[in-house]
Amino acid sequence: MTITERITRHIGQLPTPPKPIAMFVPIMQSGNTLYVSGQGPNIENELQYSGKLGAEYDIEMGYDAAKLCGVNILAHLKAYLGDLDRVEKILKATVYVASTTDFYDQPMVANGFSELMVKVFEDKGCHARCAVGLAVLPGNIPVEIDVVLQVR
Repeated sequence: MTITERITRHIGQLPTPPKPIAMFVPIMQSGNTLYVSGQGPNIENELQYSGKLGAEYDIEMGYDAAKLCGVNILAHLKAYLGDLDRVEKILKATVYVASTTDFYDQPMVANGFSELMVKVFEDKGCHARCAVGLAVLPGNIPVEIDVVLQVR
């Protein structure tokens, strides 16, 4: 099965990549390394989640928000690379989770992104990861994810 077929199977059609809301670029390339700026859980620049894990959201909703961040990362990669088969390896992801002081399941939320990357890229989607709990994220989003990857 191709990457495109796996995306269709697990996501459907990729959305239009969200436009940056501040002064930054979505992707920066140095050699064969891509740095993808933090992506939140929105579709067509419309926020889909607002609030914190442990208050407004439980693990399942956080998982879905993290997965949506991954969909936006894929949309940016597709727009930038043209062909997702150019992805050699997802190297590192940092998953920021806005959460209450008594919410300790940031890694379970981050799995929404990580599992999607493995479904889409198979072994190339396995990556190093850090899941961090924070008091607040921009726009009151519950999850933001940035990624470093290798391309050819």
